[in-house]
Amino acid sequence: MGRRLRVLAGLGPLAEVAVFILVASWLGVGWTLLAALATSVLGWALLARQGTRALTELRERARERRPSGRALGDAGLIAVGGLLMVLPGFLGDVVGLLCLLPPTRFLVRGLLARVLADRLPVQLRGPVHVRSRRAEGVPAPGPRPAGPPLVIEGEVVRDEPAGR
Repeated sequence: MGRRLRVLAGLGPLAEVAVFILVASWLGVGWTLLAALATSVLGWALLARQGTRALTELRERARERRPSGRALGDAGLIAVGGLLMVLPGFLGDVVGLLCLLPPTRFLVRGLLARVLADRLPVQLRGPVHVRSRRAEGVPAPGPRPAGPPLVIEGEVVRDEPAGR
């Protein structure tokens, strides 16, 4: 993982310079600089708007004592997207725009979730599947009669992953 990150950190700026040179040869240096400045201004505007909205939602969830859940992840993606949009470079602008716009943010969130889930040890991956047997005297699922809560005693058995 560390080696891949170092390679990406080295190739990212190199790719940005290559794309910048290609765009400059296509549009001209003046228009390319103007486009880079325009995307930075757009990044500041989107960061201000989406960031304020995300922080307001986080504040509201904290006031109501609800878990932050997806709102916290969205706030992080907005911060990263805003940073990528403000920094010069067209490739970073595309990724930043995907992070900042609500209709496309789920794509980045899903990709990150998949990458992180693949890196987790097998024991920490969800969902946990539990085998159970119906006990005698336990009512079928559905509406329960009023009274004390139903408690079923027993053990949760986890299957060991293959190859252990």
